[in-house]
Amino acid sequence: MSEHVAKTIQGLKAAVAANGALAKAVFRATTISEADALSTESQIRSFTVRLDEPLELGGTDTGPNPVEALLAALGSCQAIVYRAYASVLGLRLDRVEVEAKGHLDVRGLLDAAPVAAGFERVTFTTRVASPEPPEKLRELSRIVEAHCPVLDTLRTPVAVSGTVEIVHTAARRDAA
Repeated sequence: MSEHVAKTIQGLKAAVAANGALAKAVFRATTISEADALSTESQIRSFTVRLDEPLELGGTDTGPNPVEALLAALGSCQAIVYRAYASVLGLRLDRVEVEAKGHLDVRGLLDAAPVAAGFERVTFTTRVASPEPPEKLRELSRIVEAHCPVLDTLRTPVAVSGTVEIVHTAARRDAA
């Protein structure tokens, strides 16, 4: 696997260096919430991802909630970037484990206090099991910290904009 990953990453790097237009990528996800449930289904390429809230937050607990998915995205991105760069550098990694924690004051979500609705802070611990020399692993860690897209997105303010489109449906009839 690592030889395939190394060739793929090196090939992409060469292609982007030769043609800068190839550097721009757009990723998409479409999320739908129907009925009165808090659960959602997101289409990401050919994958369906279900998110929900735990019972104590009004959900049906059929999947992780969005902030847990964000933490999983950070951990997954870290692990993937470790694997990709280790392959390019010819380093053996036996295991990469990332434990991410998000600290959130739910009063922001509940509009119960003037605090942020999102995480106050995110912390993570990455455990790398490898027979490689510690100095090579520290260099790999430096590279990953500098080039992990999800970590960079969380650390750096990013322009976010959106619109709301109102779709009129048939009037609701409440039982009297």
